[in-house]
Amino acid sequence: MGEIKRSDINEEWAHSGIVEAGDFVFINYCVGNVGKDIEKQINGSFDHLSSRLESIGLTLESVVKIDCMFRDIWNIPVMEKVIKERFAGKYPARKSIQTEFAHRGGQEGLLFQLDAVAFKG
Repeated sequence: MGEIKRSDINEEWAHSGIVEAGDFVFINYCVGNVGKDIEKQINGSFDHLSSRLESIGLTLESVVKIDCMFRDIWNIPVMEKVIKERFAGKYPARKSIQTEFAHRGGQEGLLFQLDAVAFKG
């Protein structure tokens, strides 16, 4: 079995932001612009994802799957607009779910988060 690399570790929350295993990279808890409107949070989440990918030499083009979590699932069209702008037709597979985030700021705080799987092979 090959080496598993973990980075962007958060000891307080007990998780790794980036886990590289074989040809795949698992990236979790991408958020940004918390407290702003939904479009700014979605863009902030993709900015966070891009930054993490760049830290290991990858780009959004390497993303094959995203899990999108919304406080309000009816904001999917806003996310689709952002995905069209950022992925230029090379879209990853995706799943969208609604959740009550356990995050400080309550209902006015975190509105969107994404996790991703990228291919580095």
